[in-house]
Amino acid sequence: MMLTLLISGPKQPGNDIDVYLEPLIDDLKSLWVGIRGVYDAHNGEYFTLRAALMWTINDFPAYRNLSGCVVKGYKACPICGDDIPSHRLKNGHKICYIGHRKWLPINHPYRRQRAAFNGKPEYGIPPEPLTGEKVLHMVENGDRVCWKKKSIFFDLEYWKYLPVRHALDVMHIEKNVCESIIGTLLEIPGKNKDGIAARLDLLNMGVKTDLQPEYGERRTRLPPGPWNLSRAEKREVCNSFYGMKVPEGYSSNIKNLVSLQDSRLLGLKSHDCHTLMQQLLPVAIRSVLEKPARYAITRLCFFFNAICAKTVDVSKLDKLEEDVVVTMCLLEKYFPLSFFDIMVHLVVHLVREVRLCGPVYFRWMYPFERYMKVLKGYVQNRTRPEGCIAERYIAEEAVEFCTQHLSDVSTVGVPSSQKMGVSKPLSGCTNTEEVLPYIEQHMIHIKTAYPKFRKRTKWLQDKHNSTFIQWLRFKVQSELEEDNHGVSENLRWLAAGPNMAVPLYRSYLIKGIKFNIKAQDDVRTTQNSGVYLLAHTMQVASAKDKNPILSNMGFYGVIQEIWDLDYQKFTIPVFRCDWIDSSGLVVDELGFTLVDLSKIGHRNDQFVLASQVKQIFFVDDPMHRGWSVVLSMPNREYNDVIGDEVLGDVIIECEPFTRGMPNVDTFDELVGELGSQNIRGGCEDIWIE
Repeated sequence: MMLTLLISGPKQPGNDIDVYLEPLIDDLKSLWVGIRGVYDAHNGEYFTLRAALMWTINDFPAYRNLSGCVVKGYKACPICGDDIPSHRLKNGHKICYIGHRKWLPINHPYRRQRAAFNGKPEYGIPPEPLTGEKVLHMVENGDRVCWKKKSIFFDLEYWKYLPVRHALDVMHIEKNVCESIIGTLLEIPGKNKDGIAARLDLLNMGVKTDLQPEYGERRTRLPPGPWNLSRAEKREVCNSFYGMKVPEGYSSNIKNLVSLQDSRLLGLKSHDCHTLMQQLLPVAIRSVLEKPARYAITRLCFFFNAICAKTVDVSKLDKLEEDVVVTMCLLEKYFPLSFFDIMVHLVVHLVREVRLCGPVYFRWMYPFERYMKVLKGYVQNRTRPEGCIAERYIAEEAVEFCTQHLSDVSTVGVPSSQKMGVSKPLSGCTNTEEVLPYIEQHMIHIKTAYPKFRKRTKWLQDKHNSTFIQWLRFKVQSELEEDNHGVSENLRWLAAGPNMAVPLYRSYLIKGIKFNIKAQDDVRTTQNSGVYLLAHTMQVASAKDKNPILSNMGFYGVIQEIWDLDYQKFTIPVFRCDWIDSSGLVVDELGFTLVDLSKIGHRNDQFVLASQVKQIFFVDDPMHRGWSVVLSMPNREYNDVIGDEVLGDVIIECEPFTRGMPNVDTFDELVGELGSQNIRGGCEDIWIE
């Protein structure tokens, strides 16, 4: 943390940063020798503790300074080394990294097709990742092409044996890729990868020659390429972003990032790019571009969503790695060569680091960036930043220690109306598990009382729903009259029923997630009223269906009222929702779930327990007017293992991105081919003065 304060600005040491790292290296050497005498209480024995280090880089220039690796030029990739497929653009004076067919299997159909950059089939072998021994050998033998220095970390005994010495930061890679895509689509100055130089480079390399610039007396005409949007499409994309309302805590207000006058997105932060690439960008571009280019961008968003998941299925990593290489090949077909800078190339290596280092959220820089903002906020006297941070940190630690002993004390000066506005459940709905045996007994009772209807499952379920509450009350009362009854106190209060005076809330906080009613969302910039329920229920084909099927079924709804049922000893929050009818639910070819919020069904069963739902939100579908795309809130409880198991099916059911990307054959069937013409029809020409 202190390094950013000690060596910042134009006079920072750069490659001489090793001087500041010498105390750290000395400590790491001591840890590697081992701390003797550590007692293992489980095994009852002493052992020697060793500690190792893997350094995470939050910026690519910092990667260069710490590792000594060159991050520019022909050999900029720290994993490929000098085997990276790079080409210098003659007019753009940049180096592009293309030819990702090398990473595909030999028998892959894209291997046999002609590569985009040289017109020949690509049969090369993908470069092997650089090992520590090879790096050390190259540096000691004076190879100054790839390496500027021998990093001080090689003084550690284990450093050259680590498969990943400096981890790539997914946060910055995702941000740079997102800015390149949005800048190219919306033609944002400084972020646009298209222009006269890019078109001349295409002509120079014999790629998409029909897109070459046409010079006039006063201005130059650029024919629209597969990546260009018309003015109407730019406005449509910006209006889609402008109208998005996301849940509280999901991201910043997307509306503030959109400039409708210029049809641009401005002021994107790292987390804004994260939310755009994860979910929002594929929705915003659903109705623009042609299918090949649009689906290629969507596949890339699918990849980032999969790689940033909380849990990773190791058995699917090989398929995920092949899919991202196919995505890179598709982008090479439909985007200019200047688009493929080093950040776009590094996407190919992200799956390798997931395989070696685990999920991304263990290594990305979001926690450190957020905490650096906290530390910078401590500084009041800018001439003494270190002292300000130290004093404020000690003061905050002392206050937090005191609050642990004052947790039961009520706050002073906070009005009761504000305290009651957002309420927390006292016990959730764990008491319902005690009712399950009585539900089975009641079903047996109904079948015995009505033997003629034993095989009519629908009739039995309706009879159970209408008579269970009264039967449970008499059943529990009769058991209480017996000696040594096993009725718990919670079950007694459940059977007695709640208080008839039910308080209503506009907002409710459950497990750190805030839920609002629809009327509250209508006057706010956030959306917290969407819910999703995965229920094991009876599916009926029609009113005459006598053989319904019991299976899991997903329901999408909007909260209209929030009730807090009072059972004297505990409270249970209940949502009254408008549920979407099955006729207003569609899943498209890419796995997006579309709903028509005007088609309300299930009016006879509107209530649901608050603990059984997952929060979702709806975004207007720009392709189909009147329909909305269902998107899911990410689960932020990283330490809750039980939560993973419970919400695993929910995420798969309600999130389209986890369904997986289409394979090559399916993709070609969906999008077709652009044909020999690369000029996009129905799009205005680009004129440059």
